[in-house]
Amino acid sequence: MKKLKIYQLAIPVVVSFLVQSCFVAKNYQKPELSTENLYRTDLDLDSNSLASMSWDKLFTDPVLQGYIRSGLENNYDMLIALQTLKAAESNMLQGKESYLPTLDIGPTWTHQTYSQNSQFGRLFTGSLDQFELTANASWEADIWGKIRSTKRSAIAAYLGTVAAQQAIQTELVANIASIYYQILAADAQLKVAESTLENRVSSVEVIHSLKESGSVNEVAVKQTEAQQYGTEIIIQDLKYNIKILENTLSILLGEAPGEINRGSFEAQTIDAEVTPGVPALLLSRRPDVVSAEFNFRQAFENTNIAKSNFYPSLTISASVGLQSLELRNWFSANSIFSTLITGITQPILNKRQIRTNYEVAQANQQTAYLQYEQTLLNAGKEVSDALATYKNETEKLIIRNNQLEALKNAADYSDELLQYGLVNYLEVLTAKDSALNTELDLISNKYNQLNAVITLYRSLGGGYQPLPVLTTEEN
Repeated sequence: MKKLKIYQLAIPVVVSFLVQSCFVAKNYQKPELSTENLYRTDLDLDSNSLASMSWDKLFTDPVLQGYIRSGLENNYDMLIALQTLKAAESNMLQGKESYLPTLDIGPTWTHQTYSQNSQFGRLFTGSLDQFELTANASWEADIWGKIRSTKRSAIAAYLGTVAAQQAIQTELVANIASIYYQILAADAQLKVAESTLENRVSSVEVIHSLKESGSVNEVAVKQTEAQQYGTEIIIQDLKYNIKILENTLSILLGEAPGEINRGSFEAQTIDAEVTPGVPALLLSRRPDVVSAEFNFRQAFENTNIAKSNFYPSLTISASVGLQSLELRNWFSANSIFSTLITGITQPILNKRQIRTNYEVAQANQQTAYLQYEQTLLNAGKEVSDALATYKNETEKLIIRNNQLEALKNAADYSDELLQYGLVNYLEVLTAKDSALNTELDLISNKYNQLNAVITLYRSLGGGYQPLPVLTTEEN
């Protein structure tokens, strides 16, 4: 009857704890951030986005595709991120086991010799041996949702790490493509400069002939030679830049610096509709935004954990095993012992540690929320910048082509007029320099247009598969 009364008293206490737990650990609600006017664009927005394309459909050059695959497998940032992900996965698995009790088992042997001047030594002389085999178990009831929040915090930390690893992948794909196209653009510029150098050498020969005929003076000869040397310097700089870019791409591929095989710049096209999609897509596609949201979720659950420490904890501990003074009686039924301890611990004075931890957790939660908002705004800016760059470079290409055609004609005309003495050598040099610089700038414009598409692809979160939505069980 006494045991029944104890149970009858315990049940209302436990039920009251469970009811009150609803008011301690809050359920997570995803923040509703406004994505209206998140980025500036003149395009009509719909659910289709450039980011929905897989990278092998966007970048069709087979050589570039091979480099991207190699980078995803061998890049050191990716390999380091993979190890970080493994560590996060282990922490998540530990968090999921928070509901389970702790259990340990182990044998012990105690040998004790008592002082003859001690209280027990006056009654007993000699030594005492005791043999034990003990199993200890301890379990804490999740009355206030502390363990549940610990589990959810671990899952959020893991998923945030997954998103961070995906952000590295997105950045890597974009960087490999950008540097590859930059190398091809430098190749095209080198080809133009070398062709121009051949013409400059011929111009020097022509100007010498004109000087001998008295049509120009020595100043014209030296200016023309200087123009040739200037072209040679451009060639040297381009060759240097190509080597630096090759070294950079090699490191991205996880390889020692070396020569990079590639296609031609003229053959590069990106056949994709440049559309950003609706701004809300950034919340689910862009890895750094997803990671920031999971970081906020982790901070939210950590606040739940800190708040639960204000309330009492119910712990049940049990021990069972064998205990004997003599080894031969160790496994006897008379050697069996057991202990069961149930206790409720309520913090009273702890040097303000619990309140401080709670206030710090609240501040960290607000910080994580502000970082989430900031990450989304920065993402919108990057998309806006990429769209503006693409539009600007596309419009400049049309103007630059017209400019180049006009300057080439001017250079050709000036050569002919110089031979008849109708223009001076400075006009000829100026026309040729302008034509060369414009042709080099035209190649840069084409590269900038390609790179703007790459930047937009990365800014929208392209280059990886989005995280799966968590189910209720996973939450």
